[in-house]
Amino acid sequence: MALKLTAEEVSAFLIELFPGWSKYYDVLSLDEQGMRLKMFVGERHLRPGGTVSGPAVFAMVDAGAYLLTMAHIGREAMTVTSNCSIDYMRKPVAGADIIGEFRLLKLGRTLCVMDVLVYSEGDPAPVARANITYAIPPARQKAD
Repeated sequence: MALKLTAEEVSAFLIELFPGWSKYYDVLSLDEQGMRLKMFVGERHLRPGGTVSGPAVFAMVDAGAYLLTMAHIGREAMTVTSNCSIDYMRKPVAGADIIGEFRLLKLGRTLCVMDVLVYSEGDPAPVARANITYAIPPARQKAD
């Protein structure tokens, strides 16, 4: 399915909805099959021991899924998470930003399903794997 929004348009829409968004994330790439998203890691993301916390990883996965869904369906602010499962596999590299690689598995009338691999920037071993589903708002369903 063709994209309805470019990476720049998705980022601009998010800045409208959530001012300051660009301080935390950067869309590195976006196409019909998926997206790469970078989260700039700061003190607010760290747990004791100096590594990225699980809730921070979840926030990046959730934000990226929202972005990828909107890129495919358009400016639908009320798109919401309906399910997420994350496996934390190893400790993130201290001091490194994290990268999410999102792969679109299915885009239907009511759901958008994707897999995500999360990496510490510069390290080839994934730190987490997620499966996340977004519910598409009813206004979009009626248009199909």
